[in-house]
Amino acid sequence: MTLQNLLSINRLQSFTPDRGAVQKLLRAAQRNLEDARLTALSSDNRFDAAYKTIMQCAMLGLWANGYRTSTNQPGHHLTAIQSLPLTMQVSGESVIVLDALRKQRNLNDYEGDPIADSALSACLDEADMLLAHTQQWLRKHHPELASEK
Repeated sequence: MTLQNLLSINRLQSFTPDRGAVQKLLRAAQRNLEDARLTALSSDNRFDAAYKTIMQCAMLGLWANGYRTSTNQPGHHLTAIQSLPLTMQVSGESVIVLDALRKQRNLNDYEGDPIADSALSACLDEADMLLAHTQQWLRKHHPELASEK
C-alpha cells in the first residue's frame, strides 16, 4: 500500500502543510507528553495524553508528506499509525507496538478497561521515541516546516 493508494480509497486527503500549523501541532504533542508524565494524573489520563502524542506525531508525518487522514471515515487512527513506515520510515516492529497501544486506547475509551502500568509505561516510551524521531525527521527531510521563525 502506498500513500497514493490510501488517497484513492479515501483513507487520506491531500493537504498542503503550513509551518505555523506544523509547529502548533508539534508543540501540542510536546505538551501532551509532558502531561503524560504527571504522576498526579490517573493512569488512564496519562495513557491518553501519551497516545495523543503518538497520534499527533503520526499526523505530522502525513502532513509533511502532503496528506491528512479522512477523519470522517472510521479507522483514521489506524490509517495514521499504519502510514508511519511510508511517511517517516518508522519500523514495522514499532508500528505493531503502536497499533497494540491504539487497541488498548479503544478498550479504555469505549469499554472502560483500565490501563495497566505496563501499558502506560509502553505508551510513554513509544510516545517519547516517536516524538524525538518526528522532530529529527522533520529537521532532516522538511527543514522548512521544522523551524520556528
